[in-house]
Amino acid sequence: MSEAISPATLVVWGGFVLAFIFGAVANKTNFCTMGAVSDVVNMGHWGRMRMWLLTIAVAMIGANLLYYFGLIDLSKSVYQRPQLPWLSMLVGGFLFGIGMTIAAGCTNKNLVRLGGGSLRSLVVLVFLAISAYMTLKGLFGQWRSSYLDPVAIDLSAFGLATQGLPQILTKLSGLPEKTALLATLVVIGLGLLVFVFKDKRFRGNLSHVIGSIVLGLLIVAAWYLTGNIGHGENPETLETVYFATNTRTLESLSFVAPTAFSLELLMLWTDKSMRVTFGIATVIGVVLGSMAYALSTRQFRWEGFASMEDLRTQLIGAVLMGFGGVTAIGCTIGQGLSGVSTLAVGSFIALTGIVGGAVATMKWQQR
Repeated sequence: MSEAISPATLVVWGGFVLAFIFGAVANKTNFCTMGAVSDVVNMGHWGRMRMWLLTIAVAMIGANLLYYFGLIDLSKSVYQRPQLPWLSMLVGGFLFGIGMTIAAGCTNKNLVRLGGGSLRSLVVLVFLAISAYMTLKGLFGQWRSSYLDPVAIDLSAFGLATQGLPQILTKLSGLPEKTALLATLVVIGLGLLVFVFKDKRFRGNLSHVIGSIVLGLLIVAAWYLTGNIGHGENPETLETVYFATNTRTLESLSFVAPTAFSLELLMLWTDKSMRVTFGIATVIGVVLGSMAYALSTRQFRWEGFASMEDLRTQLIGAVLMGFGGVTAIGCTIGQGLSGVSTLAVGSFIALTGIVGGAVATMKWQQR
């Protein structure tokens, strides 16, 4: 069996299946980070915010238990690099938060909506992908690398190999790294669980509780898929590699850069060096998973732009999300779930920027 199916194929198809489930569950539960922030800011309602926080807690505890038992090495992920470009993460996150608010949804939400029949989301995703690609390799990338990325803290100068909170705690306290990891999980992970479940109304909403747990476990499963199943010896080079990931290391769900890589694959389809990666497979999976749910429940509806003003606003939001998501090294899913689940300092900075940008924009819209 292992000879018949390559690790790269397992990673790609496994990523598709996990994202398919993610898209279906996100559609069913109306999982939306922007919506969660909006509910709190505009109505003082914490239901969807608790759902998001529960997903974070499950992903964080699960991913770090895999790391604790040596099943994956989170220190190899892009989120844990000792170079901390804090300005890029803060500014990128802030711009992403603005973009997702004026576009009425983040990248994941637009993928889910596309599966439900929203042609408006298709246009948003195309412009988001163009903006993200320009930030990776084009004009926007020049601005990012020239003005934002150089403003960084080299944590290796302080004797740190990663930017993980447990490693920082170990450095400061002298605790063994595994003890520091468990201590961090108790404080943050269990703290989130206590906050989430202290609300009786949320505890009674089984759809949101189960949906959040499933979404969090999907983040964990993606880490295991790319970091364990997809980690092995390349038969051509005899090097130990991570198969079928764009970052060439272990990944979990994230949608801004993969959306750009998906567009690149479509444009350069005849280029034999191009391959479907884990990230590209997850983009397709979310759309089709959402579509499957929408069709099965007869909620699939074609949707377009309400007006020219709506079109203009959505496109501005898409461009901001593309630039901001790449600059911050992730979106509400890439940093808000996957990145934060690694306990990386930069992920918390990016998440702060995202929420701050969203809240500021909502306050401005209210005025």
